[in-house]
Amino acid sequence: MTLTCRDCGKEFLFTVGEQEFFASRGLTNNPSRCPECRAIRKQQQTGGGYGSEPRPRREFFSATCSNCGREARVPFQPRGDRPVYCSDCFQQINAGSTSSRY
Repeated sequence: MTLTCRDCGKEFLFTVGEQEFFASRGLTNNPSRCPECRAIRKQQQTGGGYGSEPRPRREFFSATCSNCGREARVPFQPRGDRPVYCSDCFQQINAGSTSSRY
């Protein structure tokens, strides 16, 4: 089946194999974009959401581990009223709390 891409206007083939694949997935609509435009759109969406903007990088903050005193890099702004742990101490504390539940 020959279809026309809605983005670039180029004609592309929707092969029997692709039609069978779509049907096996329960997809009832034919693709509206050619394989090249689909790949571009997928790459743009990899950052999350529908925009072409990549997902912002997570900001990390430096703090002192409340258990061992080493530097800890955490994805939140420490407030001072709660303890902050480095990843090693956090794993040890978490492992101890989950084993006592079972």
